Amino acid sequence: MKSRRLAAAAGAIAIVGLGMLTASCGSNSTESPSTTTTTTTTTTTAPSVAPTEKGLDPNGGNKFTPTVKAPTPATAIPGDN
Repeated sequence: MKSRRLAAAAGAIAIVGLGMLTASCGSNSTESPSTTTTTTTTTTTAPSVAPTEKGLDPNGGNKFTPTVKAPTPATAIPGDN
């Protein structure tokens, strides 16, 4: 019975301690709004678009298929594990 009270007291102290730590790390200060205003104007032009190297051709097949093929798996003789 004494160990339960000790565990409950330790838990309550830990919860109160965490609450105090959270309250001490928080801040309620607010920043005043800035009164200076700056305006900048920038003009940019879009770069020209170059054609892609690989184009899709309905008659040319899939050019995005990888050329490397995986080797076939090795098979064991029946009865060997």
